Amino acid sequence: MTTQSITLTDPLTKRILAWMDERFPFANALLFFILYLTSAAVARSALDENVSISFIDLINCLITWGLFLVIRVFDEHKDYEEDVLNHPQRVLQSGLITLQHLKVLAGISIAAQLAFSFHIDQYTLGSATVSWLIMFVYLCLMGAEFFCGEWLEKRLTLYAFSHMLIMPLIVLWLANIAAPSDDIQNVLTPALYVMMLLAFVSGFCFEIARKTRGPEEERDTVDSYSKIFGTQGSAYVVMALVTAMLLSQGLLLTLLGVEHVWAYGIALVGVYALAIKQVASFVKAPSLKGREKNEAAVAVNMLVGYIVIITAVLINNGIAWSII
Repeated sequence: MTTQSITLTDPLTKRILAWMDERFPFANALLFFILYLTSAAVARSALDENVSISFIDLINCLITWGLFLVIRVFDEHKDYEEDVLNHPQRVLQSGLITLQHLKVLAGISIAAQLAFSFHIDQYTLGSATVSWLIMFVYLCLMGAEFFCGEWLEKRLTLYAFSHMLIMPLIVLWLANIAAPSDDIQNVLTPALYVMMLLAFVSGFCFEIARKTRGPEEERDTVDSYSKIFGTQGSAYVVMALVTAMLLSQGLLLTLLGVEHVWAYGIALVGVYALAIKQVASFVKAPSLKGREKNEAAVAVNMLVGYIVIITAVLINNGIAWSII
């Protein structure tokens, strides 16, 4: 589906799907699902609960997807004026849909998240609802750019750092809908803290990788980390964060008491080496294609890392699949 093939005479659903294809593709859902399943596996394993994947986890995956849809909508509102200038051809900026349409989507998703969290807590103010409220308050502060947007936008690294802090809070909520209790503190085990750190580092790494551009891509009206650190310096930051991801993954497996950690480490080191090799090649010859490969390498690193953790936990606890 292309923007050129969509007009205002098309049904609203088709225009919204065109926006999603452009700004929130369904392919991204895989990473969101994997993030939830990893958080669930870590939370349940660390609490010595039966680590199984059941029907409720499929619903939780969809709720997780809805959360990231809300984050995308918040970003669309925040960046709208800038995107009108830099990307007038996009579905939203060209007027095929409006910000009001996106507000309705976000509102439906927010209501579903809150209602589902409350349901999981058996209609009490339990850990799932409390952790959602904490996360949502922070998300609203992000949407308001912490009431210092003009100052913060001039400091791109601090801007990204402050916004990426939502990731540990997301993991906290996901852990609590996977393993709800009366007290939010119950799920805050050392392993979950490392999982929260891993989510933060992974998200930060991807954010910097996608905004580390070669000279031909740089535009005066678009910020990038390569403008701040230089193309090579920014690439070295990505390398450091990929390394931090690997160390966090290894520590997490150790804290969870996974047997034969070295075997899982082989897979983790393998994708790590490929990512480092790719970014190193970008350092030598920065280009648009190289930047896209950097993004893919970091994304694969994140995806494989989460899958390895899920697999290790399930095997360590005895693989259990149940439909309830």
